[in-house]
Amino acid sequence: MSLFTNLFKKKSNDGKAVGNVEDFVSLTRVYFQSVIAVNLGITNIRFLPDVANFKRLFKVPTQGGKLGLAEKSASRKMLIQDYGLSETFFKEIDASVKKNCRTQNDVQAYLFMYQGFSSDLMMLMGNLMQWKFRMPSIFKKALRGMTEKTVHDVCTKAVWKKDDVHKTAMAVRQYKERLGYSEQWMSEYVYNIIMLAKKEPKQKDENQK
Repeated sequence: MSLFTNLFKKKSNDGKAVGNVEDFVSLTRVYFQSVIAVNLGITNIRFLPDVANFKRLFKVPTQGGKLGLAEKSASRKMLIQDYGLSETFFKEIDASVKKNCRTQNDVQAYLFMYQGFSSDLMMLMGNLMQWKFRMPSIFKKALRGMTEKTVHDVCTKAVWKKDDVHKTAMAVRQYKERLGYSEQWMSEYVYNIIMLAKKEPKQKDENQK
């Protein structure tokens, strides 16, 4: 699947870009890979596919001859402006990458682990929140609170009734500890995906019209 297929393609009446879940997740990966490039001094852009696509699409020039610097700044700016992410969100990614990626040999294992963490977390949240996903987007505060409570349960609850839910929750908890992310980071990530996913059916309907 090609990355950034719809990134900033749709515009709202006020001219602000409208993204979707795929764009948000891809842009987050660009930030991850940019941090890794800067920290480890990676120069081969083929090693960073999301950064390569981002750089080509938005014509981001290499800053100071160092791959990742400009891309990190640009992707961070987009994530803050268009998705409202906090400074803490990026600080935790920086700390996680610094802790887990000390050499280039660590990178693939780290990105694979993060992918597993993200996939299991969203699958688990979808299972646990179900009807709450259908709440109208106007109830943002309530939905945010429910997301935070569910994430807290995932990180602290000892026993779950369903075996598959219990196993996935334990896996997410292990990923969380190894990667070094907080409940706050997880809640912010999940909440943004939920809100974007709720907008997508409407966008598809408009495109069909």
